[in-house]
Amino acid sequence: MNRLLRTAFAYMILGLVSGLFYREYTRATDTLGVDSQLSTLHTHLLALGMLVFLLVLALDAVFSLSGSRSFTVFYWTYNIGLLVTVVMQAVRGVLTLDGQGPATTSAAIPDIAGLGHIVLTVGLVALFVALRAAVTERSHEAGERTTVTA
Repeated sequence: MNRLLRTAFAYMILGLVSGLFYREYTRATDTLGVDSQLSTLHTHLLALGMLVFLLVLALDAVFSLSGSRSFTVFYWTYNIGLLVTVVMQAVRGVLTLDGQGPATTSAAIPDIAGLGHIVLTVGLVALFVALRAAVTERSHEAGERTTVTA
């Protein structure tokens, strides 16, 4: 559970730093108000990073998810997918603010970001596998107790 709390905290720091970076970068390059992926990086890190891991922390406290193999798969694939996705978002945002639109930059950027999204999806599926197993186990334990006491 401590690992989940530290992970949520790390994403909070990254989210706040990315918001500060966006503000200062747009001021320094005189691109304040220009629409780019960099403007939403802050929110993505806070919502998909910090909030998701705080929710998973609560689920782990209730269902003891962190001991299962599928939970370990979730933890690593979700983190890798999220980091790949937000790094590509940052790259795209900086390039856009530097005047390079999607048509003039490498096609690898959206492809790599797409791979990040796919890995994120695998992580989320693994989380639901772990959650389903924990809920099923909890249901069987509750059913066994009811049978024994009845």
